Amino acid sequence: MKMAYEKRKSMYGYCFIALWFVGALIFFLIPVVESLLYSFQEITPDTGGMVGSWVGMDNYNYAFNVDPNYRQYLVKVLKDTAWKTPLILVFSLFVAVILNQKFKGRTFSRAVFFLPVIIATGPVYNIINGNLQSTGNSDASQFSTMFSTDLLGELMEFLGIYGISDSMQTTIEMVSDNIFGIVWNSGIQILIFLAALQNIPVSAKEAAQMEGATAWEYFWKITLPYVSPMILACFIFTIIDSFTDPNNVVMGRILDLQSDWQYGPASAMAWVYFAIVLAAVGIITAILNKFIYYEVD
Repeated sequence: MKMAYEKRKSMYGYCFIALWFVGALIFFLIPVVESLLYSFQEITPDTGGMVGSWVGMDNYNYAFNVDPNYRQYLVKVLKDTAWKTPLILVFSLFVAVILNQKFKGRTFSRAVFFLPVIIATGPVYNIINGNLQSTGNSDASQFSTMFSTDLLGELMEFLGIYGISDSMQTTIEMVSDNIFGIVWNSGIQILIFLAALQNIPVSAKEAAQMEGATAWEYFWKITLPYVSPMILACFIFTIIDSFTDPNNVVMGRILDLQSDWQYGPASAMAWVYFAIVLAAVGIITAILNKFIYYEVD
């Protein structure tokens, strides 16, 4: 059968994505729909599969009013995400601006910051972060002490900063205690910002130099507007990355219920978490879109 060239080329594209489409349908879309149905059912394992009986909103009521940990874990994760995400974005942009400069050892420095992306597995992170101390693993305990420090507190004392409020002191200690986690979770964001920085037109920098702009003015007037679309992309990536964080207690609670064959409550908790995070991402995305600079050709 004869076929026009353009139609034949389009068929090549459809064939190329066919396997991905089938895989997404079988391994993603169908399980997602099933998990939504499970959240309204009481699931009982049976020979040949799962047997479900409709219970309405009972699983959601269990998540919020019966389970002793879910609400507490949910609030904790949302609070941690709320303050960690801006810090990760600011840190990533700061490091990307530095790594975009020309200096000796730049390639090595880029590799160091990107290294966590390559080895970012749960066991590796747990060993480095000291979570295996309770198991009696002396090697993990000794290795984790490399990152246990109060340098920020010592720096404040050196600078003569005293008498700050208890809440501010708690915030500073919380940030300093999580410095390693912030650096560990910034590899992809740094790479994205680097790509955006390298796409800034040379003409823009030359025009700023001719106008006598300082480095500070160049950052706010040229650099930040050009990378602002990537700020939104990195924000969404950081939020999604928090779903798979090895220390995510909400997901840990959901997996514990799943292991205990309580698929109904586990699905309800997962969908509540997903809905809250999706709503937060949507609201913040709508706000950020008003401040993002899109260059028009």
